[in-house]
Amino acid sequence: MKGRILIVDDEATARISLAEILHLEEFEVSVADSGEMGLEYLEKETFDLMLLDIKMPGIDGVEVLKKAAEHNPECKVILLTAHGSLKSAIEAVRQGAHDYLLKPASPGEILSSVSRAMTERVDSDRRRRLIEQMEASLRQLKDVEGIAKDAPMISPVVTLGDGIMVDLERREIWQGETKVVFTPTEGKLMKVMLENRGRVLSHKELVLLVQGYKTTDWEAPEILRPLVSRLRRKLAKFPNGREWISNVRGTGYVFDGGESER
Repeated sequence: MKGRILIVDDEATARISLAEILHLEEFEVSVADSGEMGLEYLEKETFDLMLLDIKMPGIDGVEVLKKAAEHNPECKVILLTAHGSLKSAIEAVRQGAHDYLLKPASPGEILSSVSRAMTERVDSDRRRRLIEQMEASLRQLKDVEGIAKDAPMISPVVTLGDGIMVDLERREIWQGETKVVFTPTEGKLMKVMLENRGRVLSHKELVLLVQGYKTTDWEAPEILRPLVSRLRRKLAKFPNGREWISNVRGTGYVFDGGESER
């Protein structure tokens, strides 16, 4: 099925016609013959889209639209209206309805509006999931056990022994005429190491801090090994640079290079 659609219209002919059009497009369709029945559906089930008649006896479409925002806020709403209630439909669109169609609408008009609404719904879901993933990653970064999150931020430019300078913002390290540029990932690893100098960081901690995601105990070393190897090769251009990052067997890595000056 392409999605779930609720039709709310007190006119039997309109309900049947809309349902047939949407069934042919492989949507899952439910129908309600009043605003009251439409609200019952919304309280019990979740829909991607609702086709809603504005003018109905009892609870009208405007009231159903307001309640829909409470029960099923992600549901897109397309209003069905006659010329006499066009003003109400336009006002309802301003209040959050996706679109309105003048009765009688052609199958082409109906499907075009439905397609736009469903595309917008999918995009909204994708944005919401992305935001949730980003928020989850931030929570993970804050909650990792043992991360020195309260440690003072180091200066963007750090001086190591023998006049070796590291610029963390520009991702450069140099001594005299010798200069090496880090990739973004290498620069992030160097920054994390300097912020936690002298402290053993586990493989999983390092992957989370540098790459931003959690890994298993066996995945993390495999991910880190080539990255640490590339960084060591670049640091080896400086006196004792290859020994700055030490491997702690079965645990992780520690940075114990020359003392820094801020």
